[in-house]
Amino acid sequence: MALPKTPSFRLDGKTALITGASSGIGRAAAVALAEAGAYVTVAARRAGALDQLVTELQDAGHSARVQVMDVANIPETQKLVADLGPFDVLLNSAGLARHSAAVDTNEPDFDAVSDLNIKGAYFLTQAVAKGLIAVGRSGSLMNISSQMAHVGGTDRAVYCATKHAVEGFTKAMAIEFGKHDIRVNTICPTFILTELTQATFNDPEKRAWVERQIKLNRVGRVEDIMGAAVFLASDAAAMITGASLLVDGGWTAE
Repeated sequence: MALPKTPSFRLDGKTALITGASSGIGRAAAVALAEAGAYVTVAARRAGALDQLVTELQDAGHSARVQVMDVANIPETQKLVADLGPFDVLLNSAGLARHSAAVDTNEPDFDAVSDLNIKGAYFLTQAVAKGLIAVGRSGSLMNISSQMAHVGGTDRAVYCATKHAVEGFTKAMAIEFGKHDIRVNTICPTFILTELTQATFNDPEKRAWVERQIKLNRVGRVEDIMGAAVFLASDAAAMITGASLLVDGGWTAE
C-alpha cells in the first residue's frame, strides 16, 4: 500500500491580499505568505510603511505590490478588490480597539470599532469571495479575530462584541461558500507584542494580568501567527472551514 503524501504548505502561483499589512500581525502575515510562494498585495491606509515592506520583500526575492486601502470605506474596497483580484487568499488584519468600561462607551467609539471590525471585515470577505466565484476558483479567506471572540474581558465590551460577530459571519459564510470550495476561517491571537500593544505591556499591572492568563507564561509574538496563516491558506488545511484557530497560549482553555 502506498504511503499517504502530506499536502503542500506551499502557496506558489497563489495571489494573496493582506490588509492591515503596514505593521504588526498583518505585516508578519504578509511576510509569511510571501515566503510560502504567494504573490502578495499588501494593503493598509499608510503608503509609506507598505512601500518599505514591499521593498524588503522584493529584496528577499519575493513577489509583492502595494495598495493603499481603507477597509472601512466599503465602496472603495469593493472596487479595488474587483479591479485587482481575484485573490486566492485573503488575510484581513485591519482592526480597531477603543477600550473603556461598558458604562462609559460612547456612540462614536462604538461605531468606529464596529464599522471596521464587523462591517469592513464582512464586506471585504464578501468582495474577495465574489471575485473567486465569478471565475470558478477555490480560495482561503481568513480574518484576524481574537481570543476575545470566545471570552469576555474587562473594558472590552465593544471589542468583544465585534469579534464575536466576526466568528458568526465566518461560520455562515463557510456554509454558503463551501459549494464553491472557498474556505472561511478566523485566526484568534492572544495579546501579541506589537507597536500598537506596547503601551499595554509597558504597564506592569496590565502586563502581569496578561501573563497570568497565558498558560505558556509569555506574551505572544507576531511570529506565532505566521505559521497559522500559512497553514490555513494552504492545501494542508483543505478540509478546514468555518473554524477558529486559537493562537492564545491556553488563555481560553479554562
